[in-house]
Amino acid sequence: MNLNRMAVVGEDESGQIKLVVKKKYSSRRIDKYLVSRLQDFSRSNIQRLIKEEAVKVNSVSVKNSYEIKQNDIISIDLPTENSDHITPEDIPLDIIFEDEYLMVLNKSTDTVVHPSRGHSSGTLVNALAFHCNNLSSFNGPLRPGIVHRLDRDTSGAILVVKDEKVHKHLALQFENREVKKEYLAVVKGETELDSDRIDLPIGKDKRDRKKMAIRHDNGKNAVTIFEARERYPGFTLVKVFLETGRTHQIRVHMKTIGHPVVADAEYGNSEACYFEDLMKPFLNKDVHNLAKNTELCNNVTEPIIMRQALHAYKIGFIHPVTNEALEFTADIPEDMRNLITTLRKIKTLLN
Repeated sequence: MNLNRMAVVGEDESGQIKLVVKKKYSSRRIDKYLVSRLQDFSRSNIQRLIKEEAVKVNSVSVKNSYEIKQNDIISIDLPTENSDHITPEDIPLDIIFEDEYLMVLNKSTDTVVHPSRGHSSGTLVNALAFHCNNLSSFNGPLRPGIVHRLDRDTSGAILVVKDEKVHKHLALQFENREVKKEYLAVVKGETELDSDRIDLPIGKDKRDRKKMAIRHDNGKNAVTIFEARERYPGFTLVKVFLETGRTHQIRVHMKTIGHPVVADAEYGNSEACYFEDLMKPFLNKDVHNLAKNTELCNNVTEPIIMRQALHAYKIGFIHPVTNEALEFTADIPEDMRNLITTLRKIKTLLN
């Protein structure tokens, strides 16, 4: 086996996940590495698995602070659980709209939508099971009410369905591309074009099965449209529309055109964004004093955002029962608002 080229060994029949560390991930803390690699697990769940010694490096238990090295073999023993049972949990929901047939929520960051093997708690589905007396079972017992999903660290508007007939109708709207989804993202670099249409097929990465990539051989059709909303020194706030809904579509497409989403650990090679990352026009300046004297940033040592700067801002669809055209907006979370505000301040200072 060529360990330098292998990132993921896979999951065996016992449910054990195995990962082999590539050179570019060397020296990262193991908890941060696993958070970036395992999108179906929340930070708290990963930290619990490490604490319970279910995570081993080269067959030895480690702490959260362990710094991984190239070719380390990480094994994760997932607990055996009743995969058909959802435990209701009193987790707060940010409800934008609700009636007897469906709900629209503003999903918070670090929230996994539905349970997976070894991760049966703390998900959006656990919260929904507590809040709702009934949810559509159209997509099976582990995904009650779920008609579409968002990545763990992507915040914003997500649609949940209570009635199976309504679910089927909405699923058809998604299939026919009649559901309007609008995202906001802060990307690296200043886009040359005010808008563009990216039409590139997406499939599993050949060398890393946990990631997606542009695949001209057997990838699925994927189309993304973006518009530049605001440009800052070295960054752009873009509005993004999806014509298709492939896994990690926005993140893969924006990386491919040279504008990866800020703080995207998998597709942008940075797991957080700090004030100094935004200060490229001031490379010869004292960043700490500049921040203090201009009130650009309260604390330059703390990350401004610790997840991909991507937010599902709007969702629009036809209500299957009332036949109304509905559109809902999800408030931008604080970390992304702080990032945009800081970039605006920097732009003003330069002007």
